[in-house]
Amino acid sequence: MRLEEDITERVKHTQRKLRGLTLSRVLEEFDGEIMGLSDEKRMLKYQKMRGSAYLFFRGSAYLFYFDLGNEWLPYHTDPERPTWIQGDLHFENFGAFRSGKGRIVFDVNDFDEGCMGSYLYDVLRMSVSLFLAMSENAVPIEEQSSTVNTYLSSYVAQIKRYAERKEDPRALVFDEQSTKGPVRKLLRKTEQLASSHFIEKITLLEEGRRSFRWSEEIQKPTDEERELIENGWREYVGQLSTKLGHPISYYQMKDVAVKHGSGTASIGLDRYYVLMEGGAEHQGLDDIIIEIKEVRAPVPVYFMPYNDAFWEQFAHQGKRVITTQQAMHHEADPYLGYLTLNGRHFYARERSPYKKKLKPQKLRELKDWVRTAECMGQITAKLHARADADVDGGLLDYHSEDEIVRAIGKDTDAFCEYVANRALSYSQQVAEDYLQFKEWSEAWEVKRRRAASRRRGKESE
Repeated sequence: MRLEEDITERVKHTQRKLRGLTLSRVLEEFDGEIMGLSDEKRMLKYQKMRGSAYLFFRGSAYLFYFDLGNEWLPYHTDPERPTWIQGDLHFENFGAFRSGKGRIVFDVNDFDEGCMGSYLYDVLRMSVSLFLAMSENAVPIEEQSSTVNTYLSSYVAQIKRYAERKEDPRALVFDEQSTKGPVRKLLRKTEQLASSHFIEKITLLEEGRRSFRWSEEIQKPTDEERELIENGWREYVGQLSTKLGHPISYYQMKDVAVKHGSGTASIGLDRYYVLMEGGAEHQGLDDIIIEIKEVRAPVPVYFMPYNDAFWEQFAHQGKRVITTQQAMHHEADPYLGYLTLNGRHFYARERSPYKKKLKPQKLRELKDWVRTAECMGQITAKLHARADADVDGGLLDYHSEDEIVRAIGKDTDAFCEYVANRALSYSQQVAEDYLQFKEWSEAWEVKRRRAASRRRGKESE
């Protein structure tokens, strides 16, 4: 018996050690080499990721694609007929905001990782995030499985309606009239926000001129950063003026700020706010905040077949992001644009004053989770079905919903059961990885701090 226990412990130790090596190498490759994050920024990112298994999952999308991109999975679509995917689908990438037509809607609000690939990655990643979010909020495992199955069943039912041409993906909107439960409450709260509140919160009015209010989050740019934005602004305004037709005074840049403290995976990417005139009345309360965010190649593409047509059309990563949003939103932000700053790719969008996230802790009962998951499933189907032949001048000359329904097959219950079980299994792997990550990242941080201290000591000699 003792020998059997020794063997079991040796196997567990070896598995844990090998997984730890995989974790560290993937983190070093993406955060260290590809992203080129400084030690300081990596420490900030890892401190956030140590907050929970869900935050770890959010900040390590490359690990998800490394694992599942190297694994054979049934239900993939034909690699030659990919879907335009969101690329980083998880619970908190859904939210309430004002659409391009002024409606308060519930939809996906992040497209930085948008690219071509199998729909299955979006569906699986979203399912894993549901398991993690519910575990974090002490939802019993039976209720977790029921909720994920609702999400998947809702996705399948909606994608089939599109494939059968019973509904048009360009028409699906979730607003206060078409939602229930927590999503409707979130939309009502967002509707009640005053647009002036956000402007007044981050700006101040002095001698009739409005400018940014400096804080830990909104910081004063260096002269070099201000000049960089001013030079790139012309490129952006050129795109807008052709599309929107406002007088040139409408696009006047009144102030620039460096934005800090957003996101987890995006730490290390530069982000700026520009205070744009928008209108010359109401003491600047009708000014518009334009967010300019750096973007790089999406994580999924490192693990998927290379698509020549996609990269030929979207060599500029900012163009890729705004095109993804325009393809997936039928009422996309009219201020979307892209620009190049010092050889780096950025995209621009309005920082809407009407913007709220649905926090998992706000969902207190099973019916809240189920209603929310059902809505998210329909939205996921809409994203996949809309961003194809329905988009004018799009890359795809076929309907993604047809390919997805073909891949799922007739036994939709088997599909839902498989994806739910695989997502549950992977969520348990994430929980184990999270514990190893905490140990590794804390040791890594101590090592880097000591090395920095030694360097400072030598420099002072």
